[in-house]
This record gives sequence, C-alpha cells and structure tokens, in this order.
Amino acid sequence: MANLKRNMIELILEVKEGEIVTKKYVTPVFIPLSVVYEAIDVMADLSSRKTGDAEKDMIDNVLTFVSEKVYKNQFTRDDLFNGLHGPGAINELFMQVLFVARGEQTEEAKKYLDSL
Repeated sequence: MANLKRNMIELILEVKEGEIVTKKYVTPVFIPLSVVYEAIDVMADLSSRKTGDAEKDMIDNVLTFVSEKVYKNQFTRDDLFNGLHGPGAINELFMQVLFVARGEQTEEAKKYLDSL
C-alpha cells in the first residue's frame, strides 16, 4: 500500500499583464472508500444531462465535492470556481471525479506527480 495513487489540479490564481499565475494542488495521500462512493453518485449526476438551474446546482455540488472531499480544503469552492478556465472547467471537474471513482489520471497529472 505504500504506492497510493494521487491526482493533481492546476488553478489560475490571477492574470497579470497577460501572464497567468497558477498553482498546482495534489490530492491527499489517502482517499477513503466512502469518498469513492460519493464520487459514484456525483458521476451519475453528471451523466444525467441536466440543463438550466439543475445544471448549475449539479456544478455547485461538484465544486464542493472536489474542493472539500477530494482535495480536503486545500482551496475553497470559490477558488475552484474562479480558478478554472471556463471552456475546459466542466471537463476538468469531470476528470477529478473520474479519478476518485475509477482511479484514472490524466497524462499531465502523471507527469507532474512523477516529477515530485
């Protein structure tokens, strides 16, 4: 069990004169199975193809899940909400939930974690 799988997310902190300032966060060493169960429910919610206010509620739930359960409050829900680039935000959130539910990492996360 010494080699536990982890994941990473990069958030934009600010934009200075066209330059982007980011910070990378790594999941805790241990994510309990109870969080996996929650991730499965979140995945089901993401797959339900909601629109309008229901979709906004679903995104709010995912933001809270990722910030509080997956990354253990290393950043706030609002940091996550404001630190993801809009066009790729939903996909990034989906990939974070997918990591917890199925252990799937992006290539970028694998490379970053290998460099630590």
